[in-house]
Amino acid sequence: MNRARTVGSKWVKTKVLLLNKELRKFVPETRIYSQKNLLDMLNKHKMVYVKPINGTFGQGVIRVEKNETYRFQSGKAAKSFRTFLGLFGALNKAKLSRSYLVQQGIHLLTHQKRIFDTRIMVQKSPKKTWEATGYIGRVAHPQKIVTNFHNSGKPLPLELLLAPYLKNQKKDDYIKSLRHLGYQIATHYQKVYPRFNEIGVDIGIDKNLKPWVIEVNTAPDPFIFNQLKDKKMFFKVLRYSRANGRFLPKKRK
Repeated sequence: MNRARTVGSKWVKTKVLLLNKELRKFVPETRIYSQKNLLDMLNKHKMVYVKPINGTFGQGVIRVEKNETYRFQSGKAAKSFRTFLGLFGALNKAKLSRSYLVQQGIHLLTHQKRIFDTRIMVQKSPKKTWEATGYIGRVAHPQKIVTNFHNSGKPLPLELLLAPYLKNQKKDDYIKSLRHLGYQIATHYQKVYPRFNEIGVDIGIDKNLKPWVIEVNTAPDPFIFNQLKDKKMFFKVLRYSRANGRFLPKKRK
């Protein structure tokens, strides 16, 4: 049992999810970055994301693809290569000088030709029970591969983003299922990290409407929910964060 309040390593957080048989099916295949693992993953999945093990706001994330040629995109810039070795050499120069992961790429749903994912906020209530308090869609910048608000992503109501894919009660039920998935993850993490009070679960949805857990954030930013016109969700998320000891006013000396 770990006494930590937050965990930065994406590799550690992935391994925690894989401990649970129910949750394992929602986790994209993930390996430590190496030449062999990258080649194997590209041959298997055709698209992967190369990510810093420790990093925030989508910084240093690179999308790599294999079709007739090899290609990678970092930020707005994309490069193509005839050979895998050419790709690998350039990729090592383009990535940050730190340890990386290779993660199975998910072909996400789109909004106006821009990919989007969703953030599910799960928090301990004032009564110390887990509750899925917030959900929001995050739409990528038209020329970027990540959806993070701090990386030019645009937060929008999830109902709006799902409207072309699901109608009425089916849409409501689907959002409820995403919130329940967030709740399941929180209660599982609680067994390993009993001091956790809140998590933010980033979920990508593929073309078959299958949810994939892209990442679990252990120090999630509640202020993204302030971007919604309806502030009800934001006020609740912030209230719970403060009840859990975050964003309290500093005491005067």
